[in-house]
Amino acid sequence: MDEQDGQLQSFEIGEEEAGKRIDLFLGQAVENMSRSRIQDLIRGGHVTRNGASFKKINVKLQVGDILTIDVPPAEDPTPEGEDIPLNIVYEDDDIIIINKPTGLVVHPGPGNWTGTMVNALIHHCGDSLSGIGGVRRPGIVHRLDKNTTGLLVVAKNDRAHRHLSKQFADHGRTNDLERCYRAFVWGIPMRTKDTINEPIGRKQHNRLQMTVLYNQYGKEAITHYSLLEKFTGLDNRGKCDIAMVKCRLETGRTHQIRVHMRYVGHPVLGDQLYASHFQTKLNKLDQNVAEGILALDRQALHAAVLQITHPVTKEVMRFESELPEDMARLHNLLRVARADV
Repeated sequence: MDEQDGQLQSFEIGEEEAGKRIDLFLGQAVENMSRSRIQDLIRGGHVTRNGASFKKINVKLQVGDILTIDVPPAEDPTPEGEDIPLNIVYEDDDIIIINKPTGLVVHPGPGNWTGTMVNALIHHCGDSLSGIGGVRRPGIVHRLDKNTTGLLVVAKNDRAHRHLSKQFADHGRTNDLERCYRAFVWGIPMRTKDTINEPIGRKQHNRLQMTVLYNQYGKEAITHYSLLEKFTGLDNRGKCDIAMVKCRLETGRTHQIRVHMRYVGHPVLGDQLYASHFQTKLNKLDQNVAEGILALDRQALHAAVLQITHPVTKEVMRFESELPEDMARLHNLLRVARADV
C-alpha cells in the first residue's frame, strides 16, 4: 500500500499477516510510514478495522480483516533542514557517502515529512545539494529501505547527480559500480553461488508487497548471491538452519533481495513482510539465537559494499561497512550456538 494524503486506503489481511499487532504490521510493512506515525493515526481514530475505529495500538489482526486508513493531508510537503546526526563515511565537494542506520527513511513522503535523511542532508549541506531529484529528493541517486542499513551515496551538485545516475542505470554491467549486501537467511542454500533472474512487480492483492511476476508489470530483476557462512544444529531436530549470504545487485528493484531470497526458499531473517511464515521457527531455535533475531526488529539486511566511479575525478572508489551492532550481535550468537564448529 502506498499512502496517499487525504484519501482512504484499504486492504484485506491474509493468512501471512494474521496474528500480528496492527501497529507493528503497518509500521514495518508500509515503506513510507513510520511505526510512530501509525500509532498516532490509530489513537486519532484514522484507522478502522472492519469499519470500526479503535484506539488500542496492540490489536492483533485476523484473516479477512479489512483495514482502512484515512491519512490527513500533510501540513508542509517541502522538506526543511533538521539537525539529525549522519554517519558520514566520506565527503568532498561533489558527493557524500553515508552509512545509514536502521529506521531512517531516506526521503520525505506521506507519513514521513520530517526526520528523514534528506532533512539531515539539507541541514548539513545547505543549498549545495543537487536539485535534479526535486525538492523532496535532493541529491538522492538511489535508496535503501527504511529498515535496511548500510552505504548510500548522495550527489551534492547536478553534475555529480547526472554522472552517478548513469552509473546506477547501468547497474555495473559496463562500469565499475558495485553494490553488495550481507544478509542472514533461513535455511542453507543448496548452491554456494547462484543467480536469481526473475522479474519483480507489485503484488496484485496486497499492494504492500512486491513479488516475482511474469506479466507486463514484472520488471527485470537480477540478484547474484553466494554462501558466506552456515549455521547448523541450532535446534534439536536440525531443521532450523541459518545462513549468511552475500548478495550483489545487477538491478535495483524495490525489495529486490528480500523478494528474490524468499522466492528461492531462503527469506531474510526478521523480515515481517516476506518471512512471517517462518516466525514459528523461533520457538524451536536456541533461546539466545531466537532472542537475537527478535531484538533485530527488522530484516537482517545490510548494504556492506559500495563501489562507484567518482563523478568528477573518475577515480574508482570502494567503501565497505562492517555489520551494524544488531546484526553483529546475532552473528556472534549464531557462531556460539551452531553445532558444526
